[in-house]
Amino acid sequence: MTDAPHELKLFALDEEDLAVLSAHTQDALAPARDLTWLPKERRFALMLSRFDWEGYASGRRERVMAGLHFNRVTRVSSTMIDRADPELLLELLAISFEPGRAPSGAVILTFSGGPAIRLEVECVEAQMHDVGPRWAVNSCPDHPLDDAPDWLAATDAAGLPPLPGDRQGG
Repeated sequence: MTDAPHELKLFALDEEDLAVLSAHTQDALAPARDLTWLPKERRFALMLSRFDWEGYASGRRERVMAGLHFNRVTRVSSTMIDRADPELLLELLAISFEPGRAPSGAVILTFSGGPAIRLEVECVEAQMHDVGPRWAVNSCPDHPLDDAPDWLAATDAAGLPPLPGDRQGG
């Protein structure tokens, strides 16, 4: 097993898959100018600079460019997003699903500070794929770790969690 970074490619076909995709895109940065609704293709797409949480658990602090798209989208609405602002940078907090008449529903992209995008979908069908360069960053997104395992909540002097082989009690 290696700790070398790898290209991540995820598919989501149900609410459980979407939760995994959400975890891997938490704290991703998305320029509002890169939000794209393609009604003829019934697709909503965006580019993300995602924080590599899996790499962080291995002792790396990196971001990587990723593409994220949702298929079978019938309607898109948003709140608190000024598409006219070319510098608007959104920080993705979560991707969730509100069931409708099965298998349809709404995929909700929730961003820091209150902006949100609602995608009415025939069913969950999403894909995220690392597509670009990877670069080191000096810090990682800061979130309370109240619900995290003890080994992850413990950090070293640099603020990194212990390497997987150094975990205690987990």
